[in-house]
Amino acid sequence: MVNMVTPPSHRGGPGSPDRAAPLVGVLALQGGFAEHVRALTAVGARTRLVRRPAELDGIDGIVVPGGESSVLDKLSRALGLAEPLRGALQAGLPALVTCAGLLLVAEELVGAAPGQRSLGVLRVRARRNAFGRQLDSFETHLSVAGIGGDVEAVFIRAPVIESVGPAVECLAAVHGQVVAVQQGAITALSFHPELTHDLQVHRSFVGRL
Repeated sequence: MVNMVTPPSHRGGPGSPDRAAPLVGVLALQGGFAEHVRALTAVGARTRLVRRPAELDGIDGIVVPGGESSVLDKLSRALGLAEPLRGALQAGLPALVTCAGLLLVAEELVGAAPGQRSLGVLRVRARRNAFGRQLDSFETHLSVAGIGGDVEAVFIRAPVIESVGPAVECLAAVHGQVVAVQQGAITALSFHPELTHDLQVHRSFVGRL
């Protein structure tokens, strides 16, 4: 049975003096979740590590970090988290997904590992390791629509988005390849904003919760 995400009842409306800071879950199965926690805390959010389905309850948004996409897939299924997470995202839970997290939620994967699956909630076709191996990692500054004109971005074995569905808005590109999109409440990035000191991405995400 899919766990549905319910908003915390103690939060008031915008500007309410008793409105608590938003509670953001961070998928903590593997990869760079600690760096996301640091960035979210720095912009005023509360955080909760998510490893079990019950830990999705009551959060205001979720971050799905980078790491190894095939490992994220296997662990999320082994721990019974894949279907509840899919259901929460389909129900409109705001999400920030980065690098391998983008592959975990994409509808179609190119270059997937044998047996690798995805949640299929983000209507894009994404290519795994599109910029090459670890040695081909690079840093750059991007203009990301709705976030900022000078966003620091770290690309490590990053995917690219080869095609998008009609409900998906392209936010940024590098080397002619789409690397950031928005679909409803899901913001998906090919890069790692959490590995920089630039908090624009996390501040924008938390500001919408």
